[in-house]
Amino acid sequence: MKVFGYRQATQNLAAVLDAVRQDGAAVIRNRAGQSFVIRPEGARKSALDVEGVDLHVATDEIVATVREGRERDG
Repeated sequence: MKVFGYRQATQNLAAVLDAVRQDGAAVIRNRAGQSFVIRPEGARKSALDVEGVDLHVATDEIVATVREGRERDG
């Protein structure tokens, strides 16, 4: 994990972000000796991004069921 001084990090943010991308984290240390770890944010997934379920139902069965429903309602 690469360590950057505060001034170095503020003057060259692109290098800090590159180090984070490459190593998974970087440390920025200020004059008071405090250290701050920067990590990339995890990928966000949509709540609608779900795995499909194989119900073993053929397309023609689905179409027939939809047609039946339309005939009843209509």
